[in-house]
Amino acid sequence: MEAITKRKKFRIKKVKFSKVMLVIGMLALVCFTALPMVAMICRAFMPLDELYLYPPRIFVRKPTLSNFSDLLTSLNASEVPFTRYIFNSLFTAGATVFLTIFICCFGAYGLAKFKPRGSKTIFAIIVAALMFSTYVTQIPNYLIVTELGLVNSYWALILPKVAVAYNFFLVKQFAEQLPDSILEAARIDGSNELHTFWHIAMPLLKPAWSTLAVFSFVSNWNDYFSALVFINTDALKTLPLALQTMAGGAGVVARSGSVGAATLLTTLPTIIVYCIMRGRVMQTMTYSGIKS
Repeated sequence: MEAITKRKKFRIKKVKFSKVMLVIGMLALVCFTALPMVAMICRAFMPLDELYLYPPRIFVRKPTLSNFSDLLTSLNASEVPFTRYIFNSLFTAGATVFLTIFICCFGAYGLAKFKPRGSKTIFAIIVAALMFSTYVTQIPNYLIVTELGLVNSYWALILPKVAVAYNFFLVKQFAEQLPDSILEAARIDGSNELHTFWHIAMPLLKPAWSTLAVFSFVSNWNDYFSALVFINTDALKTLPLALQTMAGGAGVVARSGSVGAATLLTTLPTIIVYCIMRGRVMQTMTYSGIKS
């Protein structure tokens, strides 16, 4: 009996030791992964004399807020204030997210539940569109936007990103899981199709369109290429493109602190949106939002 008890204690200690080592290893990987984020935050608060030290530092020793004040002062003194770039990014990203959710949910729900004639062909085209890179379609998009007369306008940054194949595919696959019995019960109770979609299907699709909102916001907020192609005036530039402009040209050394502050301000909204919506993202990925 004593030998058996000693073996059990040894096994318990061995298991606990392996778990401790696993936790330590995972914490080390998390810290290593978080280093770029920590360096970005520290760089936003570094004074100029610390930014160009060799060897370079990751952590700031004398934090300062002068980078943020210099950013607002220098850009507000120019023709286009920094707040204008923030407004442009918020407006275009917000409008794109709203229209994407509206169009993708309507189309995916109709394709999944009504199955109109040619629905399989339409879905096959959508799946085929997933194989093409975004940059491959830039020339056709530019030609269409030019023919519509939308160059150098907010619409040029919004409309080409509304009907994205991946977004439609994501919602459609989730809409397939909607229980038909619930929809039929609503129709029997006298609910019309629009009411059924808005008050029954949309709440059930909330994990899907919440995830869609996160992906769409992050991709559009960080996109500077579209603004580079379609926008000609500084007043319509988005924040990522303005940041690229600030990071180059004359006086780049003097603006290094301001660039670090602008980088932090550009990254914060995407982090905040993901932290708020991460639960919905996990629900969508595991298909646990709907129970049939």
